[in-house]
Amino acid sequence: MPDHLPGKLAIALVPALLAGLQGSAAEPTFNDIAPILQRRCVLCHAGPQPPLDLRLDSLAQLLKGSQRGPVVQTGDPTGSELIKRLKGISQPRMPLTGPPFLSDTEIELFERWIAAGLKPAVEPPATDAMANPGAAPAATLGTTLNYSHVEAIFARRCTKCHSSHGLMGAAPEGYLLSSYATTLAYDDRARVVPGSADASELVRRIRGQARPRMPYDGPPFLDKTEIALIVDWIDQGARDAQGKPAPLPGGAKVRLQGTLGANWRLDTLPLKINAKTRSEHSPQAGDYVQVRGRLMHDGSVLVERIRPR
Repeated sequence: MPDHLPGKLAIALVPALLAGLQGSAAEPTFNDIAPILQRRCVLCHAGPQPPLDLRLDSLAQLLKGSQRGPVVQTGDPTGSELIKRLKGISQPRMPLTGPPFLSDTEIELFERWIAAGLKPAVEPPATDAMANPGAAPAATLGTTLNYSHVEAIFARRCTKCHSSHGLMGAAPEGYLLSSYATTLAYDDRARVVPGSADASELVRRIRGQARPRMPYDGPPFLDKTEIALIVDWIDQGARDAQGKPAPLPGGAKVRLQGTLGANWRLDTLPLKINAKTRSEHSPQAGDYVQVRGRLMHDGSVLVERIRPR
């Protein structure tokens, strides 16, 4: 009987030893967290003006928290605002570019990391991934632009409102800027006219030609470089991330605002007028006006109604 005790004891100890090893190996570090932050969060939460001053491009910045205080509580996932936002317990749910939001597995990883004590990286996170978070690919003179060049601007400055669960609740006028498809959608009306930035309501808003100027939380508004990048992207055909130009949505409704100039121009945009055009309250050159019309198949705007605002 005694001869068999060591063997039985060893067998009995195996599950406990394995559980201990698994528990140790399962404790995440910032190495596990950083790639998710980079992929889903730092488009907005990085740079000089992140929402609520919350930067997520390093462990130090994450632990620093936001203007409202810490976003993670060591050992307490349930009480951590970061987890509440990722799960949608606190609104707006994060990331604002969702859905899709983080998967259950990704959220569980954050919870285990917080519960385990916010362990730092066992080795530095990849410098390429975190060195310039949220930056668009470099655009130089003559660059053929695609959606990846402008996506970070929309995510950082626009999707805080123009997403399904933004700071204002539902997206204003239902316009979502959280993906390429929604940015170019024209079910209601076209806000982006591929090949014509001047005819694009989005551009007129960020330039301040239309009121209110966007982003709504400005100033500061987008800088000249950011605006020029978006303008060039649209003028080049509003290409998707793979470089394919978007089709012109001929027949789509447009609603534009700006200053009426001579010869039926809206700022620099020529307008088409015909016998069916309704001109209300006698708009004059120099007036700030609203134009409702249709986008023609040649890219021009046929005015259905024009009136001073």
